[in-house]
Amino acid sequence: MPYTEAPGARVPIRMWADPHTVEAAAMDQLRNVTRMPWVHGLAVMPDVHYGKGATVGSVIAMRDAVSPAAVGVDIGCGMTAVETSLTAQDLPDDLHRLRSDLEQVIPVGFQMHKTPVNPRRIHGLKTGDWSKFWDRFDDLAPAVHARRQRAENQLGTLGGGNHFLEVCLDDAGTVWIVLHSGSRNIGKELAEHHIDKARKLPHNQDLPDRDLAVFVADTPEMDAYRRDLFWAQEYARRNRDVMMGLACDVIRKAVPKARFEQWISCHHNYVAEENYDGVNVLVTRKGAIRAGRGDLGIIPGSMATGTYIVRGLGNPASFNSASHGAGRRMSRNKAKKTFTRADLVEQTKGVECRKDISVIDEIPAAYKDLESVMDAQTDLVEVVAHLRQVICVKG
Repeated sequence: MPYTEAPGARVPIRMWADPHTVEAAAMDQLRNVTRMPWVHGLAVMPDVHYGKGATVGSVIAMRDAVSPAAVGVDIGCGMTAVETSLTAQDLPDDLHRLRSDLEQVIPVGFQMHKTPVNPRRIHGLKTGDWSKFWDRFDDLAPAVHARRQRAENQLGTLGGGNHFLEVCLDDAGTVWIVLHSGSRNIGKELAEHHIDKARKLPHNQDLPDRDLAVFVADTPEMDAYRRDLFWAQEYARRNRDVMMGLACDVIRKAVPKARFEQWISCHHNYVAEENYDGVNVLVTRKGAIRAGRGDLGIIPGSMATGTYIVRGLGNPASFNSASHGAGRRMSRNKAKKTFTRADLVEQTKGVECRKDISVIDEIPAAYKDLESVMDAQTDLVEVVAHLRQVICVKG
């Protein structure tokens, strides 16, 4: 579907969503973004919804500035998926046991490893330069220096909320492993530290929304944020790599003949340096993936509606972006008040997963329809594979 432009903005708001169906608070956020003098352009994904500071499902290109809140507090949150050599018939009959094995190896929620995982002991893990990565920790903001041990113990952990680990089947019956997670507590603390610093800067005092406070180029504050931001984005990627390695080990133990192909990985809360219209910009994608021509990406729905593996079409109007998922249509609190455990059991029928009241806020009906989201962005991505989960591990 071609994009539409929402009225009442200083720069065009290119929307792959119907402006009339987007909540008023989210539209106000989007218009506030365009009133900032550094904004070069704004693209809005079909899974758009209200968020803290900046709207989830927004892609903001800024000249010589970046807003930490437009990245979000889970810096580097994203997806990893791997296609296996297995088919549905190769999976064990007892999927509950397989889910339990995955949960034993990969801590969920607020849990973490008792001692740091040694990535060098994970079979087939190609991620390297671990010593160099951790050597950079001491260069981060002093405010987080006391968190190093926690950051080490949380590497290779899932977290809670909408984070998940799934065993899926594509339409041909091939087994995939898919996971969603980010930079854990260390990313959150770095984000909050810099958001607070940005709010106090003089040039941010007259913004339409103080939550959109920015750092500007060639300042110590921008340099410090970029250093911490890019480290946290790398932590998030490494966190997913370690988890995927651990998950592959579990699958390999259950089915020894299993082989694992090239991993697909993409952030959907992050910053990238890119060029559009001959202008160098900092692009923040908050709830959006990069979809440059040929880029492989991952777009999930909910805990029972599957995931799409996609290839980007390289649409510059969207700043080479696409949606990061189905997006919520209902707040967590409203979902808890609206649905029952019986609803959850019914909506997750056929999926081996938790079905207790503590995950009702993640019930499929709390999310937008994934097929409609995909139909709205046919000029942004093409479908490579459609996956449906048979196991879902939630935090």
